[in-house]
Amino acid sequence: MKLSELKTGEKGVIVKVMGHGGFRKRIVEMGFIKGKTVEVLLNAPLRDPVKYKIMGYEVSLRHSEADRIEILSEKEARKLNTPTEDLLSEVIDSEDNDEQPLTDKQMEEAALRQRKVINVALVGNPNCGKTSLFNFASGAHERVGNYSGVTVDAKVGYAEFEGYQFNLTDLPGTYSLSAYSPEELYVRKQIVEKTPDIVINVIDTSNLERNLYLTTQLIDMHLRMVCALNMFDETEKRGDNIDYDKLGELFGVPMTPTVFKNGRGIKELFHSVIEMYEGTEGSNPHFRHIHINHGHEIEKGISDIQEHLKKVEYLRENYSTRYLAIKLLERDKDVENYISQLPDAKEIFEHREEAAARVKEETLEDSETAIMDAKYGFIHGALQEAAYEPGNNKDTYQITHWIDRILTNKYAGYPIFLLILLIMFTATFVIGQYPMDWIGAAVNWLGGTISTYMPNGPIKDMLVEGVIGGVGAVIVFLPQILILYFFISYMEDSGYMSRAAFIMDKLMHKMGLHGKSFIPLIMGFGCNVPAVLSTRTIESRRSRLVTMLILPMMSCSARLPIYIMITGSFFALRYRSLIMLSLYVIGILMAVIISRLFTKFLVKGEDTPFVMELPPYRFPTWKAIIRHTWEKGKQYLKKMGGIILVASIIVWALGYFPHNEQLTPQAQQEQSYIGHIGKAIEPVFRAQGFDWKLDVGLVAGIGAKEIVASTMGVLYSNNENITENGDDNVTDGKYETLRKEMTADLAKANNLSPQEAKPVVTLIAYCFLLFVLLYFPCIATIAAIKGETGSWRWALFAAGYTTALAWAVSALVFRIGLFFI
Repeated sequence: MKLSELKTGEKGVIVKVMGHGGFRKRIVEMGFIKGKTVEVLLNAPLRDPVKYKIMGYEVSLRHSEADRIEILSEKEARKLNTPTEDLLSEVIDSEDNDEQPLTDKQMEEAALRQRKVINVALVGNPNCGKTSLFNFASGAHERVGNYSGVTVDAKVGYAEFEGYQFNLTDLPGTYSLSAYSPEELYVRKQIVEKTPDIVINVIDTSNLERNLYLTTQLIDMHLRMVCALNMFDETEKRGDNIDYDKLGELFGVPMTPTVFKNGRGIKELFHSVIEMYEGTEGSNPHFRHIHINHGHEIEKGISDIQEHLKKVEYLRENYSTRYLAIKLLERDKDVENYISQLPDAKEIFEHREEAAARVKEETLEDSETAIMDAKYGFIHGALQEAAYEPGNNKDTYQITHWIDRILTNKYAGYPIFLLILLIMFTATFVIGQYPMDWIGAAVNWLGGTISTYMPNGPIKDMLVEGVIGGVGAVIVFLPQILILYFFISYMEDSGYMSRAAFIMDKLMHKMGLHGKSFIPLIMGFGCNVPAVLSTRTIESRRSRLVTMLILPMMSCSARLPIYIMITGSFFALRYRSLIMLSLYVIGILMAVIISRLFTKFLVKGEDTPFVMELPPYRFPTWKAIIRHTWEKGKQYLKKMGGIILVASIIVWALGYFPHNEQLTPQAQQEQSYIGHIGKAIEPVFRAQGFDWKLDVGLVAGIGAKEIVASTMGVLYSNNENITENGDDNVTDGKYETLRKEMTADLAKANNLSPQEAKPVVTLIAYCFLLFVLLYFPCIATIAAIKGETGSWRWALFAAGYTTALAWAVSALVFRIGLFFI
């Protein structure tokens, strides 16, 4: 608990003092050090200040300052996971030990045990390996994509080492702590508001000079920090020379060579974290805080601004005053807004302008550029002092350059990308067909067994037609889902996604979007929800918003069961991959058109330059690919046992009641609740030729797109109104019943003869796929858009315009298609 939570007369033992350098140092110097007992003498009605007794003397702290001190109360000490007899061994004998106070020694021992929990934040450039460290150390299975912006939120995991528990927080990758992009602001906010005990700055050693720029900014924040020189094996292969001990000494932080993909150096890194956490500044040449000299005029400006900032006590609880002064000289908008609320804001800005003018006069550069130059100058000098020399034994980028000449070629790049998509869809059908048949046979066997041995009644009907008919209709597509995610995971982990964004930048620009918008759009093929979240990496608000609005055009994996079900029923095997590819291409083309309209008429604003790292190609391990693929498969299976199961039972119940044994299954469905609902909305979809069953499926799919497939599985599970329309080897055996039932129903709904129905129903099937492609995103996607935009207005707009677009496109294609039949 926090010291500020103690009431008058209560005691606690100090566990740790949080906060930044200057503030933390002052509090520690006042006697608030680990293991010491502190007592609340007077807690004022207005809470400020509060008088405490520590180390035999009295001291006052503000409530906000006490809130930065973690303590262990006697009540918490009793709850610690330690044997009761050990904890109370020195307590005076009593009938009720819990009522006896713990001794100071017992309290101190309990606090020291509690202190062995270290909050660690992982900070570094995109693609430096932070998430790999997070996964390796904590056992978590976060996505590790070989392109920037994979981590779009803070992920929390846990690790244990040498009796300490590490609470690891994986923050988004960022090149700096400026106010340029959302992830930069997010990382800065997390560090300030949830001050970690230790920061692990993960550095890509193959790009030392660029990565160390972020390190200099973390130094400005006066954080306790250790550095992980990651991907050290690549520099060794290249023959780089670096005295990392000397480099650590120059930067004032310990630097440990690491290779997170195999765990090399992690023990040494965690040992450095413990030393930093338990040690004191100055006890080791690596554990010291340095000030990077930015030049005479900049330093004078920093000093003048700090004089004012140091007068504001509460400010120092969260920020290093030197860091704020530097950011102010860099004209950081976020810091300017913060400083403008201070009493001395006017004088502070005057000092800033004076310093900026002197810098401009002396260097002919603005203060932001001068600060940047000074930092890179310090980095360059430190690397020279550390005898850094890039090797030439092996060009680690040679293979990357060779591959890029092909994959990013202006003529070959686009065809190769389309070819990769075609291979992905073909493999989804061809390879996935065999395990799909096995699962389908198992589902049919289970349904047949229950039908044979279970007595007739509603329970049997619910299991056979509702659970097995609904969930079984969707679960058979698990192999295709796994294959799709296998390809997406491989493209992400290998580094191809960044190249796809690179070659698509010009097209994105013509759409009015940013090149980085392409990555969320590609991620949307997997699931729209994380794709919406990943738009945080797009600096431009306009591009970020429009990207979110067009993401529903990307066919997520939830639509895949519907695509496979319909294409498998109405199209020959040789055409299925092309039909599938056409849906994805149409979705992309619609996204192009819609984004162009939105950026021109709906969302105004300036775009930002396209700057994106193209990391070297890395062949992902089979273990990582299989793990990522299976995790998506588990999510799919959880859906089967959750929302899909519930929805299937609800759809079955609406189709079963009110029940009349005298009616045929077809008549029973039409007079049931779901039949009445379907008949009521049928006129809305008459322009597309849909019947009421397809209409009900579309409405059910608002919750989750897989429910469309499960609903069709329930509604078409037992239909006797089948008119044979000739076997043309269009479908596989498992799709034959569905095709016949749908054809019969659609022929009846459109007043067609069996011969007339054949081409028309195929056209209706394709229009149904178009509607599924474009209409209402799932509820989870709508909620994600609301969360990212902060407004229901944009979320509801996305739901409305996509549904209207789906209706218009599917109706237009159907009506035009009738002229060619």
